[in-house]
Amino acid sequence: MPLLTVTGYAPIEAHDNERLVLALERGGVDILHRCGGVARCTTCQVQFSAGEPTPMTEAERDKLAEKNLTGVRLSCQLLCTHDMTLSPVQTVRGSGLEAGKAPQAGIEPEPIWV
Repeated sequence: MPLLTVTGYAPIEAHDNERLVLALERGGVDILHRCGGVARCTTCQVQFSAGEPTPMTEAERDKLAEKNLTGVRLSCQLLCTHDMTLSPVQTVRGSGLEAGKAPQAGIEPEPIWV
């Protein structure tokens, strides 16, 4: 099982191929995800200090480029396949916003890996 080391939180054991946004929530991280995990809003950003996944969905790539974001990834578009060390960029508590609907178990939209 992949181990997630998240700044300010206890380590989280992720399930193999679990969506990162869901593993973070399950582990007690109140990660913000206003669009419900479909790569539309970019509020579920994370920064990696180790173990950043190499594959990226086309939806993530396009949204990050559209918003001119660098150095971050969208947790709704990543799968837990190995150990990772990261920090959430926005949390519900820190933003004062509501999280939005719960993300589905599988990556949405249907992932095209680039």
